[in-house]
Amino acid sequence: MAREAIALARRDAESGLESLVRWRLRHLGLTVRTQVHIDTVGRVDLVIGDRLIVEVDGVENHGSAEHRHRDLLRDARAAARGFVTLRFDDALVVHDWETVERAIHAHVQRALHLR
Repeated sequence: MAREAIALARRDAESGLESLVRWRLRHLGLTVRTQVHIDTVGRVDLVIGDRLIVEVDGVENHGSAEHRHRDLLRDARAAARGFVTLRFDDALVVHDWETVERAIHAHVQRALHLR
């Protein structure tokens, strides 16, 4: 298991939460890219398949009304480019992973991650 964790470790992950999400998704066999730049949106945490964005929001960078507005604007710009965004906070990732995984899996089952 330690070798698997090392293989999944990435220098480009901006937070431990992103790494935790990648670690927990590994058994689904999905193509997960980290820190992907999308025109008009900027850099996003994770992209699954072709167009499913997963953003993992820590409270320190996403807790204010200003940050929330910025995140919503980014999500709208991503939608305009054909992406679907799922956004989870740290509490969901750490304490309610089942809900996060079900949401991602539902999108994948409906092929919303593919073009």
